[in-house]
Amino acid sequence: MNHEPMKTNLPIVALCALMGLVLMVIGAIAVPPAQSETDPGQVDYSGFIELGTDVADYRQGRLVDLDTFNAMKADPDTLIIDARSATNYARGHIAGAVNLNFSDFSAGMLSEVIGAKTRRILIYCNNNFTDNVSPVVLKSAPLALNVPTFINLYGYGYQNIYELSGAYSVLDAEIDWVSRPTYQEN
Repeated sequence: MNHEPMKTNLPIVALCALMGLVLMVIGAIAVPPAQSETDPGQVDYSGFIELGTDVADYRQGRLVDLDTFNAMKADPDTLIIDARSATNYARGHIAGAVNLNFSDFSAGMLSEVIGAKTRRILIYCNNNFTDNVSPVVLKSAPLALNVPTFINLYGYGYQNIYELSGAYSVLDAEIDWVSRPTYQEN
């Protein structure tokens, strides 16, 4: 048996290490970069902005005053969607409204809750109320929930949408609020 230590051929080891490094660099370069705005993949901000722009004029023609909103909601085939959180919905909402939290919007969920894409839908949000107390604390006007709710419903193919226009107190009998807000300082 040979008990001599193995000799290492340093130039060959260095060459193998260099080749391995080169292959790793080539592999890293060959992997496609993360998706950018030019390739939106699952998130398409530009598409949302474009959809919002396309819907803007249509939405303007679908804003209805409280009397019209109430006349429409009297039709049993009309659906009122409250897209606020389940917690705020439970604290108070317009009579007859169903809660479909905005974050749960998907093609399947909308189809399950709404049914036919031709069904008339009424929407409202916190900013339709002047009380500014829980459960209708005002949002920044450009961020009012009605705007993305309308855009999303339209984008999913529901185009018989009407939005409550104006601002009212939940104490107004014409609103037909199911429960009363808890008055507290915000």
